Amino acid sequence: MPSVSKNPQEIVTQLRNTFNSGKTKPLGYRIKQLKAFKCMIEENIEEIAKCLYADLHKSKFETIIMETDFIINEIKYCLTHIHEWTRTEKPDKIMANLLDSVYILHDPYGVVLVMGAWNYPLQLTLLPVIGAIAAGNCVVIKPSEISSATSKFIADYVPKYLDTEAFSVYEGGIPETTELLKQRFDYIFYTGCAGVGKIVQSAASKHLTPHTLELGGKSPVFIDSSVDIETAARRVMWGKCANAGQTCVAPDYVLCTRDTADRFVSAANKVIKEFFGEDPKRSEDFGRIVNDRHFARVAALMKGCDIAVGGQTDSTER
Repeated sequence: MPSVSKNPQEIVTQLRNTFNSGKTKPLGYRIKQLKAFKCMIEENIEEIAKCLYADLHKSKFETIIMETDFIINEIKYCLTHIHEWTRTEKPDKIMANLLDSVYILHDPYGVVLVMGAWNYPLQLTLLPVIGAIAAGNCVVIKPSEISSATSKFIADYVPKYLDTEAFSVYEGGIPETTELLKQRFDYIFYTGCAGVGKIVQSAASKHLTPHTLELGGKSPVFIDSSVDIETAARRVMWGKCANAGQTCVAPDYVLCTRDTADRFVSAANKVIKEFFGEDPKRSEDFGRIVNDRHFARVAALMKGCDIAVGGQTDSTER
């Protein structure tokens, strides 16, 4: 992990000075930064793919459709609508303000903190940054240290493409993040687990900082006897196996009748072999659990269970 060149207070102070100068507010500036952001992704697809493979054994196909294309399309959408979003609104008047000039201005918050997640470490870190730039904010970007190769990519490449006076990347683990959260931000966007979400919320409450916590959830699937079981199995297993199941909206469990369960297990077994071959471990399309701690956690979930399909583990490859 690269050493942090500046402490959090220095970073936030620099960005707040930049914001207060008005540099990030003109529409032309925001558009220029968004276009540079798009170039950063488009010009470094191969490097991004290497980083995500190192972190999660993510295939290039998954990298493109679930990471880089998400970001590129988000930037295109922002560039298409940014003039509409920033336009001054003139709402209808009521009796109380009939003689007044009434309008709504869409102003940026100021200095924003974006904290990314490890499972989609590029997309989930950079998508909120795009919106923050489009709105005219300065941003501190905190990638997840668990996906260390992708974190390093963000730290290395963001300064090459974006304005370093307005956008800063801060790497580190728990001690660094703890220091970062002591600073006063104008908005915090966090994606990750509920435990850390509570810490972020507590830190934000000290300054009454507005914040968004994207914490994932449970995603059950209900399958009744009327469905095409082959189609259902393909869809469920695709959602469950993408990124080795490390997706907040991946199917957690299936609710169905006993008869439907037997047919589903049989169909799922066939689908897995179609997707990944007889030995999924040898497939370049099947990901890996992000680290040893999470591997042990997932493996422990199988203890005491009747395994219907698979169930083999290899701690050397996670």
